[in-house]
Amino acid sequence: MTEVSARTTAEVESQPIALVDLLDRLLGTGVVLAGDITISLAGVDLVEVRLHALITSVRADMAEQR
Repeated sequence: MTEVSARTTAEVESQPIALVDLLDRLLGTGVVLAGDITISLAGVDLVEVRLHALITSVRADMAEQR
C-alpha cells in the first residue's frame, strides 16, 4: 500500500526552487513585462521609454502549424 502525505501551502513555498525550474515554469505559461521610465529635468520630460513585452516558449506542434 502506498502512503500519501498532504503538504500545506506554507511547506511547499518554503522549499527552495532552482532558477532553471522557475524559468521553465515562467516560459511554459508566459510572462508579461511592462514598465515606464521618464527622464526629466526641471519638470520637463526629456526622454520617455515604455516597455511592453510578452515572453513565452513556442511548442513544437505550434511551430509546425505555420
